[in-house]
Amino acid sequence: MATPSTAFQLSGLALRLVRADLLSRDNADKLQQTAIQKSRSFFTQVAHSKTIPTDQLSWAASEEFGLPLLDISAIDLEQAPVGLVADGLIEKHNVLPLYKRGTKIFLAISDPTDRRALEDVKFHTGLGVEPILVDQDQLSVAIERAREANDSTYSDLVGDEEGLEDIDISSEDEDSKTEEGIVEQIDTPIVRFVNKMLLDAIKKNASDIHIEPYEKKLRVRFRVDGVLHELASPPVNLSARIAARVKILSRLDIAERRVPQDGRMKLRLSRNRSIDFRVSTLPTLYGEKAVIRILDASGAKLGLENLGFESFQKDYYLEAIKRPYGMILVTGPTGSGKTVTLYTALDMLNKPERNICTVEDPVEINVAGINQVNINERANLTFASALRSFLRQDPDVIMVGEIRDLETADIAVKASQTGHLVLSTLHTNDAPSTLTRLLNMGVAPFNIASAVHLIMAQRLTRRLCDTCKQPLEIPEKALLASGFEESEIDDLQMYGPVGCDGCTEGYRDMAKMEGVVGLRHAGLLKVQQGVTSLEEVERVTNL
Repeated sequence: MATPSTAFQLSGLALRLVRADLLSRDNADKLQQTAIQKSRSFFTQVAHSKTIPTDQLSWAASEEFGLPLLDISAIDLEQAPVGLVADGLIEKHNVLPLYKRGTKIFLAISDPTDRRALEDVKFHTGLGVEPILVDQDQLSVAIERAREANDSTYSDLVGDEEGLEDIDISSEDEDSKTEEGIVEQIDTPIVRFVNKMLLDAIKKNASDIHIEPYEKKLRVRFRVDGVLHELASPPVNLSARIAARVKILSRLDIAERRVPQDGRMKLRLSRNRSIDFRVSTLPTLYGEKAVIRILDASGAKLGLENLGFESFQKDYYLEAIKRPYGMILVTGPTGSGKTVTLYTALDMLNKPERNICTVEDPVEINVAGINQVNINERANLTFASALRSFLRQDPDVIMVGEIRDLETADIAVKASQTGHLVLSTLHTNDAPSTLTRLLNMGVAPFNIASAVHLIMAQRLTRRLCDTCKQPLEIPEKALLASGFEESEIDDLQMYGPVGCDGCTEGYRDMAKMEGVVGLRHAGLLKVQQGVTSLEEVERVTNL
């Protein structure tokens, strides 16, 4: 019998266990003393002592705290969103996420008095936590089953390829924020899966990777030749782990899931070649969506002959970039290849005797010998302020990522009039609209006339595969409706896509440029040459 000086007034779970004849009063008193000495909860001390069976302890706790008691052996753990909670937290608190509904996660716990576990999971996931009581022995077995199920899923995703975890991927920004325990969730299978995804995207010549979580599905899509293709659909419970791995590589704050973030990373394929990636994350209803833009510097060396110029367009382009001053504008929607067109010109101009400066949002292609600047509006480094600084840096060639406002347009125009070659882009649908856009910004007509030497509008079409393309017969009426002249359809042989191992749905990519002729007409020329299909031209020029 405990002495009066050390006896405790029994209450709560201890009192319920005594009243249920599961513990004697003396044992309950001793267990409370030991729990205090070891800084444990009374529940944990009773479970550790093995004084009573865990199933009876769990029953008593369920009655005392009013929590549902679940037989977890009946749960399909392959569907459990294990990736929502870091492995470190699962081991530390002996918890397991069972399912997610809206902004709440339902969490299996064995100790209903462990408030720290609930608070930690809430903090790291940004979700509300609903505890569900599970027998401690059952929960330990369930955690192992859930891990085994996920490990087999990872193996199915990445296959038997060796060395995927050893790929050299680094960040360009060393000022990342990480939270203790979060990094532990990024195990080797996830590392291998993300590395394989990046390599596959490069092999397929993808421009973007989209990782999109939904309620019951996680979708991975590649943008190839301007078109999104679904490549994989990993289990949705992996979404948080995959997003965390991408954020770690790009030095983002992996504990922050409530606001969009932007970062960069680099993958070294060999000593002489590396690929840059621009990463953007966005919090959505069911988790963080990540979009990875692949920035291959080799795109700057694509070569003028590979841009798809007709001979007269090529002559116009070469004449414009050989001038010591003036403005060249490339127009088109996002993703139409404007940056590659401009960097092809910069690559041709990149000589030791020239000082070339670019300002972009952000820099997409890193090129040695060119001074490249990222805008930073927080630091008041805008297109306009960067342009002013460039003019004090004795430049020969200036590239502005985009003309968005009058201030930038005005400085760019004046620079082109004072002995500098200025290259830039605008988001307009065609070349004539560029003039209207500049006028609407407030640029004086006489300044436009004296400064602008060349305006190009462009789109990307997928180029037909030379191996598998097949001849097509299209009615004359349909050809005339598409824009062909009667004189052009005599003996016209057109081709369509088929698809083979060497292509994607029968196409290769190709940049299609527009000079003084319309976009549709330029596209029809490619149809006549058997380079692309009429269907593809209809898709990209249906303005």
